[in-house]
Amino acid sequence: MQRLLHTMLPLGLSLLLSACQSPMPWQKARLASEQMKPSGPIPAITKLDQHVYTSKEAVKGGTGIGGGGCGCN
Repeated sequence: MQRLLHTMLPLGLSLLLSACQSPMPWQKARLASEQMKPSGPIPAITKLDQHVYTSKEAVKGGTGIGGGGCGCN
């Protein structure tokens, strides 16, 4: 049992830690492409996006139509 533990523990840790890598700058463009977006609305993501928009713009509602505002963007 001890031998199995001494063999499996380092192997398991190495597998877990090998996946901890952030993408390089040239890989981020591919991750941000249209293909990587989830298909269809996901309620939790939509709610989070609306919260972020409300926090940044200091407005509530008005997301159904485009345009308006000061034109600063």
